[in-house]
Amino acid sequence: MKNDVLIIGGGAAGLCAAVAVKRRAPSLSVRLLEALPRVGKKLAATGNGRCNITNKKIHIGRYHGSDPQFCAYALDRFGFEAAESFFAEIGVPFAFEGDKAYPASFQAASVVDCLRFAAEEAGVIICTDTRVDNIQISRGLFKIIAGNMSFLAENVIIAAGLLSGGERLGSDGQMLALLKKAGFKTVNTRPAIVQLKTPPETVRQLKGIKVSAEVSLKSGGRLLRREYGEVLFCDYGLSGPPVLQVSGAAAAAQSPVISLDLMRDKSLDALTAELCRRISLLSGRGADEFFTGMMNKRLGQVIIKSAGYKLNMPVSAFDGKAAQKLAALIKNMSFEVTGNTGFINSQVTSGGLDTAQFDPETMMSRDYRRLYAIGEILDIDGDCGGFNLQWAWSSALCAAAAIAKESEYADNK
Repeated sequence: MKNDVLIIGGGAAGLCAAVAVKRRAPSLSVRLLEALPRVGKKLAATGNGRCNITNKKIHIGRYHGSDPQFCAYALDRFGFEAAESFFAEIGVPFAFEGDKAYPASFQAASVVDCLRFAAEEAGVIICTDTRVDNIQISRGLFKIIAGNMSFLAENVIIAAGLLSGGERLGSDGQMLALLKKAGFKTVNTRPAIVQLKTPPETVRQLKGIKVSAEVSLKSGGRLLRREYGEVLFCDYGLSGPPVLQVSGAAAAAQSPVISLDLMRDKSLDALTAELCRRISLLSGRGADEFFTGMMNKRLGQVIIKSAGYKLNMPVSAFDGKAAQKLAALIKNMSFEVTGNTGFINSQVTSGGLDTAQFDPETMMSRDYRRLYAIGEILDIDGDCGGFNLQWAWSSALCAAAAIAKESEYADNK
């Protein structure tokens, strides 16, 4: 079974590449191999089923890896506008929540359906339940072995993803292991955009509470990253958008500490003064009700206990020193990061194929001509907010353009 283009992986990047190759070079035969019974399973689960498909503000600062600059060309050439145009042409107009773009249906499954429809309508052959076991070079062609089947191809695009979501979403990292065995250099993989674990004593008391906070991640006293948004206390640690954003840096840091500023609009001095006034005004209350009306009651009680005070003492027993201690905790509620909830809960994987081995303008291997890698399997990961899916689209469109151009050149020789 000889193919002009064979794509390994039927996720976001693989489906986009399949459609884009056929649109640019309709005469090329394209076959897509997917290990699961259906394509796009992981894509269908993104954004809690709503699919944050891209972001209006795509820029290099939202991407990470050993060399984030690797993705600059792809994001510039095939950025937000290219993604919006591509999806409009296959029946997926965008809707927006701030800078975040979603399919107008707000259904991730509809994005998968439209990609699949477009691929099938263009003549892409989709083979599901087809797990690739090996890639060989035979007489100048790539030989792809999948169980008792084998396929020959002029061009191969590896779009197999990595480990995020676990095996239930087809993410077992098998293709990365295969390529590493074949001699490709890899960067150690870590979960990113994932919930963080902390010592349980404090967070278990606050389970289910959501607060708006400025989240700072530090290592050895050095600030690594800062984000703002809604934080969720869980029995194992912390979750919520700002926690997910800093989780990738936490996984790579030595002895990371995460701290919450629960009132970032107030300086420490201003907050201390406000608490002093509150002590004077509410002297008749018990300490367990000191923060009632100012913040979540249970959170306030935990802060009081963390400061070393008893909940059954009267507010009148507080003094200026107590106000300082309470204000300091509100401005810097800190937790040791002991780990994360793992690949199965992560939205993306950090690490992967070392990008130094690939051309950033074409996604083609520098050592193996006509072998391409796109999407998550490369050592590029983005923030949450549509940035990782945009990388899937951008890298896929780069590879598709390169294959079409190469085919045109070959046809004209």
